[in-house]
Amino acid sequence: MQLNDIADKAGSRKARKRVGRGIGSGTGKTSGKGHKGAKSRSGVAIKGFEGGQMPIYRRLPKRGFNNIFSKQYQAVNIGRLQQAIDAGRLDAGKPVDTAALLAAGVIRRPLDGVRLLGKGELKAGLTIEVAGASAAAVAAVEKAGGKVTQTVVRDVAATAAKAEKRRARGKGKSAAADA
Repeated sequence: MQLNDIADKAGSRKARKRVGRGIGSGTGKTSGKGHKGAKSRSGVAIKGFEGGQMPIYRRLPKRGFNNIFSKQYQAVNIGRLQQAIDAGRLDAGKPVDTAALLAAGVIRRPLDGVRLLGKGELKAGLTIEVAGASAAAVAAVEKAGGKVTQTVVRDVAATAAKAEKRRARGKGKSAAADA
């Protein structure tokens, strides 16, 4: 056997279709795209068109809305804080706030504030100042001998009272369920 005897298996490499190469080729002139219209042009796909059938985005009902006042918080787990302390990037003696987290490389951008979550284990007693924190995170920090200060305090009782009022007026999700 010699190098010039080596070849691919028959049919393993298919030559590309060369369009627009004369009428004898079968794909000459209009290159197999027919005459005129959007589909004959390059780079055009009629998105959402289902051949005249009512498209799915019109068959399904509208639902929900985009809250223009919604806040987007940067989530930080307590295990991530412990990693930064172990690596020497966060000082356990100083208060931990958004600026400290940015400087330590724990977060890249603060968004609308930092929210502390309870995944992982925290050994150091930290004084943490964040926009929000989960109950599990607060419990874990306090167990380690630290303290959490939240700048955005959610009034759960007030929210529940508002929802109850709405229900009483016959609006809201559970109004239909109550009736």
